[in-house]
Amino acid sequence: MKNKTVQAYSDESYPPFPTKSTLFWRRFMPWQAYRFFVLNLRILKIVVGGHS
Repeated sequence: MKNKTVQAYSDESYPPFPTKSTLFWRRFMPWQAYRFFVLNLRILKIVVGGHS
């Protein structure tokens, strides 16, 4: 059995770099607007449901 040791500041300590497609979807304004409205509708549904 190999003994794995944890080393601080190794490459495995940092998060992975986002892919090109991930960066595209983060910057694509129509997608951001769609997600904004979906999130707001979900919140609105929760708030309205709590006041009935």
